[in-house]
Amino acid sequence: MQFPRNRRGIVRANAQSGFSLIEIILVVVLIGGIVAFAATRILGGGDRARVNLAKAQVQTLAEKVHQFEMDTGRLPGALGDLVTQPGDAGGWLGPYAKDAELRDPWNTPYEYRVPGDSQPFEIVSFGADRKPGGDSVNADIRYE
Repeated sequence: MQFPRNRRGIVRANAQSGFSLIEIILVVVLIGGIVAFAATRILGGGDRARVNLAKAQVQTLAEKVHQFEMDTGRLPGALGDLVTQPGDAGGWLGPYAKDAELRDPWNTPYEYRVPGDSQPFEIVSFGADRKPGGDSVNADIRYE
């Protein structure tokens, strides 16, 4: 059998080269699986990041409450006292915080109680579900 030659005498095969439909479908399915896996890892990381941010913010707010107490000789009646000076707070050297710092990463105000259950005060974020209790990203985050 002789193969056709082009003008320069190079042999060409008549067989078509390229991918079959099955190969293309297989590649598309594999890429879709990889993208789906990566998306769940990336989007799930957002909730974990918010939990870690809330833990850090609760600790920072507690330090600001302690600073307020050292300056004024008493605990603030509300977290808003860290932002604007209450009328009865002599020695106030604030502002100790900004309004935006009084909300958790889910844009819910932190719960502040004086006295706390086992401490002089308590700061709590109720987590992603914004309700007391829960687990994982819905768990309460408290100052300890």
